[in-house]
Amino acid sequence: MPRTPIRVHVTRGDQRESEHTVHGVVAGPATGTIEFGDADHQTFWRSAMKPYQILPLLEDGVGEAYALTPEDVAVACGSHGGMPMHVAQVLELLERAGLGENGIDALVCGSHPPFSAEARQNVLCAGQSFSPLHNNCSGKHAAMLALAAHHGWPLTGYTEPGHPVQTRIREGLAHWLEVDADDRLWARDGCSVPTPYVSLRQMAQAYARLMSASAAGDVAPAAVVGAMTGCPELTSSPGRIPLEIMTATGGRLLAKEGAEGVLCIGDTGGGWGLALKAVDGAARGTGPAAVEIMAAHDLLSAGELAALEETRRPAVLNWQASRVGGVEAELEAAPSDAEGRSGNAGP
Repeated sequence: MPRTPIRVHVTRGDQRESEHTVHGVVAGPATGTIEFGDADHQTFWRSAMKPYQILPLLEDGVGEAYALTPEDVAVACGSHGGMPMHVAQVLELLERAGLGENGIDALVCGSHPPFSAEARQNVLCAGQSFSPLHNNCSGKHAAMLALAAHHGWPLTGYTEPGHPVQTRIREGLAHWLEVDADDRLWARDGCSVPTPYVSLRQMAQAYARLMSASAAGDVAPAAVVGAMTGCPELTSSPGRIPLEIMTATGGRLLAKEGAEGVLCIGDTGGGWGLALKAVDGAARGTGPAAVEIMAAHDLLSAGELAALEETRRPAVLNWQASRVGGVEAELEAAPSDAEGRSGNAGP
């Protein structure tokens, strides 16, 4: 039966001021399928698909050829904050691939101010300009250049759908989605790389499959999952939801956001994957919705839930940093197992 979407309420004082509608789904061998709203809601996967864009490097031997470290893999999979440690790690990745300064010039992700407010202020105070290295996707782009260099493919045009790098990514993605990736609708992400239009159910199942493969010891999945959960500070930046989730759970959960209110989470034990989408594209609604889902279905320990209290119910602050309201997700009453679970849709 259709489920009610999650409503994320924003209050000021005692009154509701705004509301975000969030669709979500949990899928995997440990949970079956748990739906919130429309599990088949389709949207662009955006940066939440980055782990799958990096897997081909490790499957094709790029990691061994260029002695990539977990830190290299983490920044490649991340949407980093443009902090000095992030920029330095991207530069190191380019150096390992033998690209150096030429690699910086080859990056076509574009420039934007760092996500980190501190990093942004530091660049401005130094009188410098923002560069492609500050782009949150620069690690992924550096990794794509490394894949091209390893195979002897052209470095130019690596974001084009017909380039061998993107063809290789689509081939790999078909395994995780269990559909022909070429049958998906594709569009350009903000960093110019192709991104597919898929359902939340497909995202959640893909994350569950990745977590299961990692838990089973498959080399490339284990390297990606281990790097992201072991070096979460290189995948994100302070104050952002994925870093809060990975830190609060000690790396037991992997979390990766995408633009326009997409968030995916995976249980590294291989039990389940979660995907959700704020219909209005507001990331503000995704953290409370995700934590509320996991709390309602006992997917977090008591300690993890306590550590995520500020993510679950973040405060609305005024310019004097005083609390004037809050954000909180509302789920419909928990259904019985027979009513709320539609069978085991795990990998």
